Amino acid sequence: MGTFFYVVLAFLVGVLVGWFIWGRLRGELDSLRGDVDRTRSERDKLRADSDRLTGELKACGKTRSDLELQLREAQASSGAGGAKASSQPPAALMSTPGVGKSAPATAKPAAAKAGPAKTAPKPAAAKSATASAPAAKASPTKAPATKTPAKTSAAPKAAPAAKKAATAAAKPASGKPDNLRRLIGIGPVNEKLLKAQGVTSFAQIAAWTSADIKRIEDVMNFDGRIARERWIEQAKLLAAGNEAEFAKQFPTAGTASNT
Repeated sequence: MGTFFYVVLAFLVGVLVGWFIWGRLRGELDSLRGDVDRTRSERDKLRADSDRLTGELKACGKTRSDLELQLREAQASSGAGGAKASSQPPAALMSTPGVGKSAPATAKPAAAKAGPAKTAPKPAAAKSATASAPAAKASPTKAPATKTPAKTSAAPKAAPAAKKAATAAAKPASGKPDNLRRLIGIGPVNEKLLKAQGVTSFAQIAAWTSADIKRIEDVMNFDGRIARERWIEQAKLLAAGNEAEFAKQFPTAGTASNT
């Protein structure tokens, strides 16, 4: 009887211990399943983000290629327009012969008027008066004819001078190009776009006007970034060779060995 009691007691204890162990194992198993499900959801989310970023990267690449194509077309059209404008003569030169022809036209009526005056029988004093009158009338017509070419010739000289100054401002700097990536805000992509615009030196950036800044920002799709990052101030210091002041004002821009 005592042995049977101990066997039943051992059986009950084993059942309780097994139930306790099974409960713990089952809880850990459920937690592991939850971790697996959570990991799978994170994996799916990462895949979705990867696909989205890949699509955005492709869109950026396409936009960049379109911008480069538009930039090349704009440069080609501007070069063709400048050549066409230089081949055409100025308007002032074209209008000059017209003025020269109008002077003889006005002089002929004066001569026609002077003809009958001489044929009419008049006294000597009257003849001298009539002879001096056509001469006085003919002289104003000749004087403007000599002055107008001087004015019109000055206009063509001023026009090529202004055109020459504009082309000199847009002409890229000669010599070895500067490392534009030393400026804060200029990376490999921006440096390539600036070189496509003919900007290769610090001196060019330092001499930018408000019109130049607007043109560059339109091409590079910026919105006030040049002023915010102080490109012109940086370029002035580097163009002057003031490395100490540049390093003091812009410590995050790097040194002369920055690539």
